[in-house]
Formats: sequence, structure tokens, C-alpha cells
Amino acid sequence: MKSTYAICSSAALVIGSLTLFASTSVQAQNFELKATHFLPPNHAFHKELTRWGDDLAKKSNGRLTIKVFPSGQMGPTPRQFDLVRTGVADIGVGLSGASPGRFPMTEVSNLPFVVTESSRSSKLMTELAPKYVGQEYAGVKLLQIILTPPLKFHMTKARLNTLADFKGLRIRYAGELFAESIKAFGATPVAVPPGEVVDAMSKGTVDGAMFPHEGAQSFQVSTVAKFSYEPGINAASFFWVMNPASYEKLPADLRALIDQTTGAANAERIGKELDDAEVEGRKHLESKGVQVVTFSEAMRRDMTNVVKPIIDTTISKLEAKGQPARQFYDALVKGGTR
Repeated sequence: MKSTYAICSSAALVIGSLTLFASTSVQAQNFELKATHFLPPNHAFHKELTRWGDDLAKKSNGRLTIKVFPSGQMGPTPRQFDLVRTGVADIGVGLSGASPGRFPMTEVSNLPFVVTESSRSSKLMTELAPKYVGQEYAGVKLLQIILTPPLKFHMTKARLNTLADFKGLRIRYAGELFAESIKAFGATPVAVPPGEVVDAMSKGTVDGAMFPHEGAQSFQVSTVAKFSYEPGINAASFFWVMNPASYEKLPADLRALIDQTTGAANAERIGKELDDAEVEGRKHLESKGVQVVTFSEAMRRDMTNVVKPIIDTTISKLEAKGQPARQFYDALVKGGTR
């Protein structure tokens, strides 16, 4: 008869072998993550997701890859967050302004004249996110937040030399705070999905649209716009999120790869690419015959004055709910100023 010790030793060896086998099996397993976004394949974010997937595949020897679904293939623009939260997608890139009221503190970054450069502001926003906006991303793992270069006015015919020139114009916007800016300048904001802007501008449904230069290039706004005005007004905020279960199912070394290739430093890098793409987008518009016009100092002063109540009202409403909006706004403006 075997001793109790021998039986226990044999059992321990079997358990140890099974554990080692399971661990080895997980380490050898390949993982493909589904990434969703609503932008066209020629957009900088689609290119960045593709580049990231290639980088992960290389660093993991092919064990971790990303399959990207662009142009809202998995769901419309406002659903990008919930596609990830519910596990339909593993990773998602979405526009906070597409779901008004859902990300109110995040949208403080969308207030007029907060952002001048994407690189600096994206890094800062991602660094500040845990303290100021983390609660808005419950149910997902927040990877980073990218703030675009500020959106410019791209107009079919209208010349914008004074605030009076905005009167009677209909302009496509990208979020509620963008709409407030348009109204403050004297025009009427109109909700148009980005992919339908060119058609709306060509038919005269709208007289213009707000996009960064890079976005205007991606959505081919140069085919209908005659004028583009800078500097930009409001920046858009894009969240990059991951489903927590999708993250946790990865072995430790692959989770580490996700962590190493996202975050504040990566947000700064992507922001730098957007800043560079903004320069290229501007050149593209000019090459297509679009006249890029810089607002006069007097015009910029008037624009700054008329949007101040928007800033104060937005911050006051959030402060009344116990949110440190003023502190957050001040940190973003100070950190994003050249």
C-alpha cells in the first residue's frame, strides 16, 4: 500500500504538470482583438490603429493582433463606447461629443480656445484623466484620450471677416459645445454626420462645417469648400478604450504590451502625428484651391469675448454638481498654452 506521503506527492506532481501545461497553453495562444471606430480608412486614427496592431503583432511574435473595423461597421458613431463596454468590440475609438451629456467633464476640453496643439494637450489630458474624468469611463479600461487640433470653419462661399458675417449661416458642428460656439458667433448649428458633410455642403443644406484641416482632407471637404479659416476654435476629444474582460483574458506579457503602447506618452506621440497631419491637411486644401484665411486680431478678440459666457456657464453647471471643473479647465488651458 502506498503511503499517504507518496499519494500526496503524486497528486502534487499531476497538479503541477496540469498547471504548467495550462500556463504554457495560454502563453502559446494567439489573440485577435476587434477594434471599432466610425472614421474613414484614410483618417489618421484608422492608420494609427493599424500601425498599433502591426506593432503588437511584431512585439508578440504574432500572438497578439488587432482587426480594425472602420466607418461604423460595428455600429454608429454614438455607440462606439457601448460596443466596447458590452464586449461586442474589444477596443474602440469614439468621439465624446457624439453623446451629449454622457462625458461632461471630458467635454471641458472641448470648450473654445482650450487647445492649441494636439501633442501637448493629449498628453496632459491623459495624465489628468484618472483624477478628473475617470468616473465617466466606468465599465471600460481607458487607454488614452486624444484631443485634436482645434476645428476650423470650412465654408462653401461665405467670407468671415467680422462676427456679422456669421448671421444667417448654417454650419455643421461636432458636439454641443461646438454648437454653442457657432450660436455665439451668430450662425445656426446643424447636426450632420461627418460622412454626409460634403453632400450637405454641395446641396446648400449647410454653408460650412467645423473640422480640423486633417479631418477636412479625410472627408474630402476640399471638393466643396472655397474658404478655410484659422486659428481653430474648439478641439474634439476622442477616447480610446478597451473592454476589461478582453484585457484580463490576455496573459501577463501581452497585457504589459497593451500598457506599454498606450497612455500619456503614446497620446503625445499620436497628438504629434495629428499636428503634423494638420500641416499636411492645410497644404492639401490649398492645393485643391481652398483659400486658407487667418482671422484678424480684432476678429479673434471679438470671438474670444462672445464665447466667454459659454465657458463660465459650462464650468458653473459642473461645479454646482460637485465637479472640480474650474480646476480642470485651468490645468488644461495652462498646460496647453504655447
